[in-house]
Amino acid sequence: MRIGVDYTAGIWQGAGIGRYTRELIRAAAQAGPDLDFQLFYAAGGLDAQSPFARYAHNLAATYRNITLRPLPISPRLLTILWQRLRLPLRIEWFVGPLDIVHAPDFVLPPTKARTLLTIHDLTFLVEPACAEPNLRRYLSTAVPRSLQRANLIIVDSKATAGDLGRLYGIPRQRVRLLYPAVDERFRPLTGDAVVRVRERLHLPARFLLFVGTLEPRKNLVRLLQAFALLQNEYPDLHLLLAGRKGWLYDDIFAAVEQYHLSERVHFLDFVADEDLPALYNLAEAFVYPSLYEGFGFPVLEALACGTPVVTTKVSSLPEVAGTAAIFVDPLEPEDIADGIRTALSNPASLRIAGPQQAAAFRWERAGQELVAMYRELVATTTAR
Repeated sequence: MRIGVDYTAGIWQGAGIGRYTRELIRAAAQAGPDLDFQLFYAAGGLDAQSPFARYAHNLAATYRNITLRPLPISPRLLTILWQRLRLPLRIEWFVGPLDIVHAPDFVLPPTKARTLLTIHDLTFLVEPACAEPNLRRYLSTAVPRSLQRANLIIVDSKATAGDLGRLYGIPRQRVRLLYPAVDERFRPLTGDAVVRVRERLHLPARFLLFVGTLEPRKNLVRLLQAFALLQNEYPDLHLLLAGRKGWLYDDIFAAVEQYHLSERVHFLDFVADEDLPALYNLAEAFVYPSLYEGFGFPVLEALACGTPVVTTKVSSLPEVAGTAAIFVDPLEPEDIADGIRTALSNPASLRIAGPQQAAAFRWERAGQELVAMYRELVATTTAR
């Protein structure tokens, strides 16, 4: 069985969909050694020494059933050709015949093969004010077209499956739930490795942590309002925001000034993957007050590290955190502050519950489930 995978996100994106693509395809290649994976990706302008390019080459060297297929074109131009201009340049012309094409990032390329499409969330419809305007307009046209063409649709959560039915009328028989997972690197840690990360990143002694892109959906202005309410109670507590600037983030920096938090709020920008487990372990609590999530990788990573988690009772987050987190109302800064107080006052039970909850999410199982979906698609085609 020859499977073409759009690996562009895995090559270009550090967190989120990039990590999902890298981990899931690695697990599928391991679970299906008889399958032939053709990983195609936009390679125009790619630094061959980037960590994700090196990862891809190591992946192909490790798994004999993986072949890399770089396309000499930039991601933006490839999107224009395939999705905006809708030129019928089928992927088979670049990589040869395929039985299945798997698109793990919302949109399908032109192909004659059977198709598997991953939809991570519907933020651009559920929370349109939180989406970058150009991206919202693009997804609003490209996603429905891809949904119409897809033979099977993968979702990261029951919440997203419900959104697909409610907003697009997608019947449940076309949808498959496949939970992402957490790497084994995310676990409770002690010792020199944690100390070295604290020293290298110049971290304060006590801090709350947020990990994610700086953008409106993450609800960081209300997190800052909640943190301001705690200043007098916890005079030595800091707040670290680890993530790159995304879009519509000016209000976040304005809130830091408005609430006089510049001495206690620190922006770490993007944190390397190898430092993230130690960063979670060093935090007093992880706070993720998102308005909407298709899954929520950072919540699962923090749970796996045994870090007390405060998050919101919306969309997929209760599926991810189960009973192992403190849930708050994302629209009420006072409630977010109360959740933080609870996590700080009773961390022991949360530190035990977190790894137990995270243990249910394993890439090995996700890879096996994906391979089963590939086989289902081919069997359906044969039966017809």
